[in-house]
Amino acid sequence: MSEPFLAEIRMVGFNFAPRGWAFCDGQILPINQNQSLYSLLGTTYGGDGRTSFALPDLRGRVPVHVGSGYTQGQRGGE
Repeated sequence: MSEPFLAEIRMVGFNFAPRGWAFCDGQILPINQNQSLYSLLGTTYGGDGRTSFALPDLRGRVPVHVGSGYTQGQRGGE
């Protein structure tokens, strides 16, 4: 894989997260072990903001690029 950006979401065609990556399954992470990632995500997806923050939970969802039609976190489709 090419050099990723911090907090990048990348779809892959297999059932495991490559080394150094994590699933977007809403897991809670400690801030003190992931300070750079926390500085980008904050508590947008959960966590208490003091000791923890969460990754996005994309289980059962499809990521859509931001644009004039959708805002971050907005649900869409039928």
